[in-house]
Amino acid sequence: MSRDERPPAPEPLPYAVVDNHCHLDMARDDAEATPLEQVLKESAAVGVPRVVHIGCDLPGARWAVDAATRHDALVAGVALHANEAPLLAAAGQLDAAFDEIEALVESSDRVRAVGETGLDYFRTGADGRAAQHASFRAHIAMAKRHDRTLVIHDRDAHDDVLRLLDEEGMPSRTVMHCFSGDADFARACVERGCWLSFAGTVTFRNAGALREALAVTPLDRILVETDAPFLTPTPHRGQQNAPYLIPITVRAMAEVRGVDLGELCQAIDANTEAAFGGSW
Repeated sequence: MSRDERPPAPEPLPYAVVDNHCHLDMARDDAEATPLEQVLKESAAVGVPRVVHIGCDLPGARWAVDAATRHDALVAGVALHANEAPLLAAAGQLDAAFDEIEALVESSDRVRAVGETGLDYFRTGADGRAAQHASFRAHIAMAKRHDRTLVIHDRDAHDDVLRLLDEEGMPSRTVMHCFSGDADFARACVERGCWLSFAGTVTFRNAGALREALAVTPLDRILVETDAPFLTPTPHRGQQNAPYLIPITVRAMAEVRGVDLGELCQAIDANTEAAFGGSW
């Protein structure tokens, strides 16, 4: 299969689950984003009828709020991505951008989350960390101020993510997006009341430590996501991801956990509603 071909639809899940993190306005490489109505129809057909769409820069955040307003299947999260914050700070635009994000949060109850925000030490070097830290702290405060779910991006920054959360105080609901730590880090996040969201990475051959983290995470703290159009699960790694591929990841998760697929689906659906402030 070429990178331009879309993977076939998997077998539907026995119970519905939510894709709690995707970027439906984006596409991989030079491809075009799939029309939103098609994405939602395809995902509903395999047991993924609801989606949390994440906008992590100003254009994406505006798109997220507009889409969630127009489609009952969607709710939105908005924030400035960890890698966006240093660029905005260097341009002298971080404060203004942050004000617009807060206005979007306040604009609609369809905005369920402040995120994704956090720290990324892989793509941003030491010179950008001060801006990342300031932005992360501000987003934590915003989530608490407006009683929204905090959605955290954490790449190669586990210790500092926990330190800043401890210093600022936990929001009432926090999701570790695309969880990437080991079992010890999973326990530390759960101790702080976080939900851990697992993506297609849990299917990757070299992700043994991640599967160990999934195995020790309490059933009532597990979520699933695509991070579409990225992180497509095996055997379609490298292709464009979309919510209709969630069943591949959920089946792999059930195998790791040694639990019934239907039981896991029902837990994920209930957990997602708890994590994002109720049904929609």
